[in-house]
Amino acid sequence: GLLNKAYPEAVVELDLEVVANPQLEIGEIKKGDEVTVIATVQLFPEIEVKNYKGLEVTKVASEVTDADVDADLKRIQQSQARLDTVEGRKTQDGDTVVIDFDGSIDGKHFDGGNAENFELKLGSGQFIPGFEDQLIGKNAGEEVDVKVTFPENYNAKDLAGKEALFETKIHEIKVEVLPEIDDDLASDVSEFETLAELKADVKKNLEKNARDGDETQMKNELLDKLCETNEVDVPASMVEDEIDRMLNEMNQQLAYQGMSFDQYMQILGQTMKDVREGARVDANKRVAMRILIRAVVAKEGIEATEAELEEELQKFAEQYGQSIEQVKKVMGEENLRFFAEDVKTRKAIDFMFDNAKLVEKKEEAEESK
Repeated sequence: GLLNKAYPEAVVELDLEVVANPQLEIGEIKKGDEVTVIATVQLFPEIEVKNYKGLEVTKVASEVTDADVDADLKRIQQSQARLDTVEGRKTQDGDTVVIDFDGSIDGKHFDGGNAENFELKLGSGQFIPGFEDQLIGKNAGEEVDVKVTFPENYNAKDLAGKEALFETKIHEIKVEVLPEIDDDLASDVSEFETLAELKADVKKNLEKNARDGDETQMKNELLDKLCETNEVDVPASMVEDEIDRMLNEMNQQLAYQGMSFDQYMQILGQTMKDVREGARVDANKRVAMRILIRAVVAKEGIEATEAELEEELQKFAEQYGQSIEQVKKVMGEENLRFFAEDVKTRKAIDFMFDNAKLVEKKEEAEESK
């Protein structure tokens, strides 16, 4: 218990950045005497970074075309689409049908195989192959026996590869109606009164996104070049920690998609060891990059100002719907330095980018010679 308290206190007091659990040597324990504990820790590596100014980066300048603006307006138009019921014709590909269905295998009904007043867009591929096709060319009010075979790789194992019958009733046939792209649409979806103003705003946003994307691409190339020109001996424990972090992120993304890590490994036909090995090269590179950026921060004396730290905290707080005070309380003083690290990292990358040499992309003609 004492160790759990004394060790972190010592780390904070000495202002150390430890990258792995300590190895402890405990001296002889005698009643009533002080006991000496020697904790050997691995610190964040400090290295001599070179060639970080004047790195050559391929210039990227994406252009926003009228076609890009039109595509965005079409996306806005699509978001305002409404479904209207159509009478007096059979179903067609692209229609939305309102259906009841009840599925059975060999006369036995199964879980999740039935619904009422379900809206299904024909041709969307939302249902298993063959289902939607059998509802084309039908009338509203018609009852259809849809016969399908569940795919072999279907995620519900007890249904995979089985033949099923879905008794289906079509209540309504609906068709998508798009509004005109005009001033009315502009005033419905934005603070603007005219389409011309909305168009100008769409173009401005697309251009900002393009510039941000270009800069990200150039900065990624810059960091790759930084790694190429500097050999870094990366501590094994840091790579393992980074792999843990990457797998944790992956786990969260999979959970968000409704899949477990075990299912994911099954699909890939891999073991945990395989997945870890697969992530190793990337993890190694990420850690090397962090060590190099940190070395640039140290060499250039880059600091995070109070105002910058506050701004970083504000962004984080907004993201999680909390106040800065709550964040500070939850994170605790020792974890606030992570925000400072983020600020310094960003400033170091900006510094290298400002000092980089932007070179024009080699033309294809040059390469073909």
